Amino acid sequence: MASVGPSAASTQPALPSGPAVFKTIPYAFILPEILCGTWVWILVAATSVSLPLVQGWVMYVSLTSCIISLLLLLSYLLGFHRNSENWKVLDSLYHGATAILYMSAAVLQANATINSEYGTHAPLNYQLNSAAS
Repeated sequence: MASVGPSAASTQPALPSGPAVFKTIPYAFILPEILCGTWVWILVAATSVSLPLVQGWVMYVSLTSCIISLLLLLSYLLGFHRNSENWKVLDSLYHGATAILYMSAAVLQANATINSEYGTHAPLNYQLNSAAS
């Protein structure tokens, strides 16, 4: 009797571990995502927050997403996933939800930018809010 070949599940590409994470397309974007999210948080924090609830949500989304993305990146670098299919689902769900949250934050930040056009420190706050948008 001939031996049975590899199962269909084992023919799936392996999840990267270690420095190989930075060589694969979907995972290489985690580091720029962390940097851009941190930059948004810094820019919003540098303004005089005129709409605390709106800009608080923007800061919450950017900071939370940065922290979770950093944890995901570290887990991929250290190989915690052990090539489990559940990590692919987790990664897809996380990035899908994060994209929706970032879009909601972008709309709210654009609204804060429009509202900061006229104020005490209008030019500086408007420029910082525009960059954060």
